[in-house]
Amino acid sequence: MDRLRRLLAVTLLLAVGVVLGPRVAGALEWGGIEPGVTTAEQVRERYGPPTKETKRKVEGYDTFEWLYESRQAPVGFIRMTVDFGLLTPAGYSSSVVRVLRLEPKPFIFGRDTIVDGWGVPDQIGVKDERELFVYRAGLVVIFDQSGGLATSLYFSVKQPDQPAAAPVPPATPPPGPPAPATPRPATPPVRR
Repeated sequence: MDRLRRLLAVTLLLAVGVVLGPRVAGALEWGGIEPGVTTAEQVRERYGPPTKETKRKVEGYDTFEWLYESRQAPVGFIRMTVDFGLLTPAGYSSSVVRVLRLEPKPFIFGRDTIVDGWGVPDQIGVKDERELFVYRAGLVVIFDQSGGLATSLYFSVKQPDQPAAAPVPPATPPPGPPAPATPRPATPPVRR
């Protein structure tokens, strides 16, 4: 019974966090991690050392990834992965969060919970036969094959706004205004 209450309490807290968190914060962050702002030191202060660290080179830059899983993952999640290393107009910062990936436990984030928390997505797509929601504010949500439960949430820096597309010219020019009617010369009646 205790376990059921804890699960219910965690689910309720997560749902409240989804509904209130993004609207209050104004930026897309989760659990104190905001891509493009939060540093590795801040993540370590909040979550402790990772379960695993992987170093990589991405496009010639040194990056690293921290994995938190099992008991080290936040409550309600199977795994949390944090990728570091971000190229900005000011230069490269190896210790700034680039992407935060959350893999929730089943039934934590239903489709309606996602829409209630972050609103209607800017785009809806399909990848590997799974529906996904894309938010320009920096969130991509991937659903299970049924389309009802989120399996992954990716938080990244806000995506640039797309410029409005120029109107496509028609294949044939539109007809111009009708020419004014020219009066016909009167023909004299023919006498017979």
